[in-house]
Amino acid sequence: MMPFKKHLLTLFLLTCSVLAHAQQNNVITLQQCIDIAVKNNLEVKQTNNTMLVDSINYKQSKENLLPSLTGNASRSLNQGRGVNSITNTYINQSFTNDSYGLNTGVTLFNGLALQNNIKQALLAYKAGKMDLQAAKDQVTINVITNYMAVLNAEETLLQTQSNLAVSKEVLERLEIQEQQGNNKAASDIYDQRGIYATNKVNVVNAKNALNAAKLSLFQLMNIAYQPDAELQALNPAEPAARYSLNPQQIYEIALQQLPQIKAAILKRESAEKSLQMQKSRLFPTLTLGGSINTNYSSASQNTSYFDQFKNNYATNIGLNLSIPLFTGHTQKNNIAIAKISLNSYKDLQENTRTVLLQNVEQTYYNMTAAQNRYLALQDAVKAYTESFRISKIRFEAGVLTSVDFIISKNNVDAANLNLITARYDYLIYSRMLDYYQGKL
Repeated sequence: MMPFKKHLLTLFLLTCSVLAHAQQNNVITLQQCIDIAVKNNLEVKQTNNTMLVDSINYKQSKENLLPSLTGNASRSLNQGRGVNSITNTYINQSFTNDSYGLNTGVTLFNGLALQNNIKQALLAYKAGKMDLQAAKDQVTINVITNYMAVLNAEETLLQTQSNLAVSKEVLERLEIQEQQGNNKAASDIYDQRGIYATNKVNVVNAKNALNAAKLSLFQLMNIAYQPDAELQALNPAEPAARYSLNPQQIYEIALQQLPQIKAAILKRESAEKSLQMQKSRLFPTLTLGGSINTNYSSASQNTSYFDQFKNNYATNIGLNLSIPLFTGHTQKNNIAIAKISLNSYKDLQENTRTVLLQNVEQTYYNMTAAQNRYLALQDAVKAYTESFRISKIRFEAGVLTSVDFIISKNNVDAANLNLITARYDYLIYSRMLDYYQGKL
């Protein structure tokens, strides 16, 4: 229990340290989020426990090669007519018998079942370690995705706040013009008030979206939600250059890198050794055994306790050959079950490869679509920004209606918001492709 308590204490101190650091600086880094999420994730803990059991099974499989050693001791009370075990004569009295012994045995040959069991357990242990790494990687991917969702929501909030500020500025300008007797401004002011109110709603929605994204991230880390916590900004490269590898190349690399692929291969190989082990048990088993025994009887009152121990000392050594002639088809059925299990793991390996290829292809084309969308939106933002700049000059000069000005402003606002979303979509998908190549 002490190592477990020590682990809990370490986890508690780490979490407190990270949160204290975040409170002092009001900033949490991506790596801190990943570390906390991995340590607190229940699936990771369960997978780690399974891996620890696999390690014990592997250790035990090797220790099964060692000789066995057992000791025995017994005392019996005899009344009436009986046999004196020391003199081997009949007596008619009450007496006690004590017997002591040591027995040992070792398997010399059993069709290599023990050796195949060691190989099977080792492969299962290695597969367990790969499962653990895959579980940690999945948590890491989820954290990165949620972390970027928060950053996306933060930028969206800033954009909506900027939109609100501009709409407020326009509204104030129209109100001044109305006060100066501009009838046209009076007719446009109601439209602008509606736009200003809508932008306030957009800011509220953006704040709610940010809080929801933050909440999801903290829940993923399995810690209490802190609305005031801020995330450290990332400075990734802009999605300008084309990805250097195509889906097939990424897939080929992933086959060599991803732990879930390695785990599927190891599980299939472990099932093969399990089948060999079951077949090995069809062979005869040859064991070497030996024993040391002695006894004492109270019926032999003329011989002391320790003298009887010495006089009755006996040893035995022998070979035993066990041939499985018929066992109710138990071993035959065990072999059939092992074959079915092997086929299942073969299917699992093939399905894992198929799903991986599909995921790589889907992620690649999602990334490409987000990149193309981002590049197109860059041009749109540039064009709409220039159009809005001109519209603002004309509006302030009184040669552009508020309706046309609002349309120009809405165009640039929508383009900027879409650009933010496309950028983070690209970043998430490109990170996924990096993960498939072992670059997480």
